[in-house]
Amino acid sequence: MPYRPPLVAHEYFVADPPELPVRARGEGGLSALTRAELVSAEESGVTLKGVTGAEETLVVHVSAAGEGVIRVKLAQDADARTRSARVIRMVTPGGYPDARVETGDGEVVVDAGSVRAEITLNPWNMRFTDANGRLLVAQDPGHVDISGRLRTLPFGRSMVDGTPVAYHESFAAPPDEAFTGFGESFTPLDKRGQRPLMWNFDAFGAESQRAYKNVPFYMSSRGYGIVVDSGMPVEFDVCQSTHSCVQIIVPDDLIDYYVLAGPSPADVLRRYNALTCAPLLPPKWAFGTWISSGFFVDTQERVMNRARVIRERNIPCDVLHLDCFWQVKGHWSDLRWDRDNFPDPDAMLRELAEMGFKVSLWMNPYVSHLSPDFPEAAKKGYFLKNQDGEVYVADCWHGSYPACGIIDFTNPEAVAWFQGLLRPLLEQGVSVFKTDFAEGVPADAVAYNGMSGTELHNVYTLLFNDAVAEVTREVAGHGMVWARSSFLGGQRHSAQWGGDTYASYTAMGSTLRGGLAHGLSGVPFWSHDAGGFTGTPTPDLYVRWAQFGALSPLVRFHGTTSREPWEFPEHAERGAVAAIRLRYRLMPYLYTAAVESAETGAPMMRALCVDYPEDPVAWQADLQYMLGRDLLVAPMISAEGTRQVYLPAGRWVDYWTEEEYEGGRYIRVTTPLDRIPLFVRYGALIPTTEPADTVGDGPFGDITLVGYGADEGSSATIADVNGRTTVETTRDGDTLRFTVRGPARIRGVQNVRTPVEIQLR
Repeated sequence: MPYRPPLVAHEYFVADPPELPVRARGEGGLSALTRAELVSAEESGVTLKGVTGAEETLVVHVSAAGEGVIRVKLAQDADARTRSARVIRMVTPGGYPDARVETGDGEVVVDAGSVRAEITLNPWNMRFTDANGRLLVAQDPGHVDISGRLRTLPFGRSMVDGTPVAYHESFAAPPDEAFTGFGESFTPLDKRGQRPLMWNFDAFGAESQRAYKNVPFYMSSRGYGIVVDSGMPVEFDVCQSTHSCVQIIVPDDLIDYYVLAGPSPADVLRRYNALTCAPLLPPKWAFGTWISSGFFVDTQERVMNRARVIRERNIPCDVLHLDCFWQVKGHWSDLRWDRDNFPDPDAMLRELAEMGFKVSLWMNPYVSHLSPDFPEAAKKGYFLKNQDGEVYVADCWHGSYPACGIIDFTNPEAVAWFQGLLRPLLEQGVSVFKTDFAEGVPADAVAYNGMSGTELHNVYTLLFNDAVAEVTREVAGHGMVWARSSFLGGQRHSAQWGGDTYASYTAMGSTLRGGLAHGLSGVPFWSHDAGGFTGTPTPDLYVRWAQFGALSPLVRFHGTTSREPWEFPEHAERGAVAAIRLRYRLMPYLYTAAVESAETGAPMMRALCVDYPEDPVAWQADLQYMLGRDLLVAPMISAEGTRQVYLPAGRWVDYWTEEEYEGGRYIRVTTPLDRIPLFVRYGALIPTTEPADTVGDGPFGDITLVGYGADEGSSATIADVNGRTTVETTRDGDTLRFTVRGPARIRGVQNVRTPVEIQLR
């Protein structure tokens, strides 16, 4: 279980994780590999008979699973697979035609190009190097303290009462190595000294180690990454028990992990995508502003009034989100309109479409026992069961709303029934669904296919979002969802947001950390509730969070109280709307960055280590980020309006003042309320356009290129729905010529910091 603070009442939930058993004092059970014998060698890998210190025999398989990818499996049986494979495949290993296997003199080498596994058979040890022989990571044999007690769990498995309970691996960690990833973890970006547990929580905010989105994947500042293929509650002890060791504990029928070569984080993520899946690019309109009804009772009249006010006040907005109360209170989530509050949803959706709005509806995979749909679904076996074979009616709302049945997505008939509830809404004109919750599968539940709740808990969110994305694609032509929970391979579900964040500067900072970690876990398209979700933000916090949201991959205004700009004092409304208009002005740049992220897997909102992996500060500076390749964003996390900003090596231009800075250092920044600290990489060309009411689905209109010290050799690419445009610069004396190739309508060029004559051709 996660750490529980003393003297604070524990928050128990129906879906709390199970604890691993603890061996009694003096009880044996550790079965760590001590030696191995070669059984067979193939073109891309080897099978070994491993012998443990308990004289047990286990099967080891080490193979090339792609260029720069080594797979390692340890199990009782050669054909063992993770328990989650009964319902979903999360990792698909590939091959590498140039893989080489070398054997002899008690050693084995498996060469996958950019990474090599070097194995010593007796005594057992395995290390991984790059193509030049540089050590990336090596197994740790275990640490025994002065009392003789083993403090770490080396490569092998553990038994309790004669039953295998977990497989484990340990890696040596030099004192300056940094680790990041693990999903949307709200703690500091470098996870050294932490103990991430891969169990999806209803996290009640963004200020603890509990995470809605866990990904059993991490990357290292030494230029490699590790993926564990398991849906079980895998635990990573990242130099916590001992500062010199990373331990991985896998309560599954095997340990099956992959070592991914770098050398850069972008290289690791590219290989991660090849193993799991490619990120899904959201439709273009999704990059516009989303404005929510908020978590309180709404009506058709209020929705239409909200839409009219947005247009009257010239607030750029593409999506109106209707939260829980489009349905009957207490029936969530049976996907039926509350006809008292929404008497004519067809007419409402038509009118909103005419005004240029897409509509998002909230939903979750739980059905209240009070819903008229509950009895039939229960009778037909569409819900998870308890140990007695009855419907598991669970308190999924922590006592706030009626208990629910949990839709069983391992049952194909339940999936079809559920999609049948969504299809008419999409046909009515709904554009996208917010797929909330899905962290609530109890450990003691039983699924249709026989899986336990523990086995299903983490992968349940993938099944849920897959079902919604499939029917959305069928009717609406895109597969986007707006998801709260996720797991390994969840980058195919765009987009994801940071959950029920508290409205405070501190929570905004930890939300940012979560977004950076999630981006380094393979998920490029992430967002958060601008203004915070729980409570009412102060006017200054509202503006600062709006600025952070406007310069995030996606932006939505949503909370337990109104986040509509006109509900705040005039100066706060003005500041928030200015931030939104800045986003729409930068939309050609942002959409280009999004297309690149979908193609490469590198996040849109990039922790500094993505672009500056050799800079040790870049692995620690986790309250700022690169947005795309050229903009450095440092959200104001202080009510005083002052903060430290780290500028990496190179030259930087202040977006607002055009002042130039030399990087490789921290600077102290003070900004007025109407400005977010924003810097542009010197030499960059930023495509901009005039803000409109919507982003829409079509190509951009007139584009202006803004150069920040652009000169000979500066270039830019503009991606759009009608293709790519490239811009290249050449100098002829005092004249800087811009050559444009492609469909974009470049109508002007400005150049900051370099006074030259400009020609556009």
